Amino acid sequence: MPGWSSLGGSLLRTLVKPSNSQFSKTIVRSMSGHRTMPIQPSRWQYQKFKDLLHFYFLVGAIPVTCLIFYTNVFIGPAKLAEIPEGYEPKHWEYYKHPITRFLARYVFTSHQQEYEKYMHLVYEEDEKMKIRALEKKVRDLMEERADYQAYYYKPISGKYVRQAKRQREAIEETSGISID
Repeated sequence: MPGWSSLGGSLLRTLVKPSNSQFSKTIVRSMSGHRTMPIQPSRWQYQKFKDLLHFYFLVGAIPVTCLIFYTNVFIGPAKLAEIPEGYEPKHWEYYKHPITRFLARYVFTSHQQEYEKYMHLVYEEDEKMKIRALEKKVRDLMEERADYQAYYYKPISGKYVRQAKRQREAIEETSGISID
């Protein structure tokens, strides 16, 4: 490409010549014409980003395009046919296009699997709800009867009970007053 621009410039100069020969003989020297180079940010990073974006896009797009072209031209959509007696089609065999069938078979889950996962979730939530209701009933009964050491029992260490008993006995011996 640089060759074309240099040819175009010389061709343009030969075709368009100044009419006055005096201008062509004058030598102009622009030694201090205050020409400056403007300082501007580099575009190298942007250019590199664009190059890499195009490269990696095409690395993925070209094989996918070739695969889709091959599938559409040489394989084509599925044809509707009679189902043999006693044969139950698989879940991916209901789709028409081969790529959709491939995705349904190897990537996505079937409708039956999705339904069973949802039913398992419902079952688990129901079990949690029953357990919470039973725990609430147990808590309420224990609070009402106050006969079980679970939610409303705070265990204490025997060490402090024995220490308090010794202090009480010491006070009783020294003062002669019974603390009960």
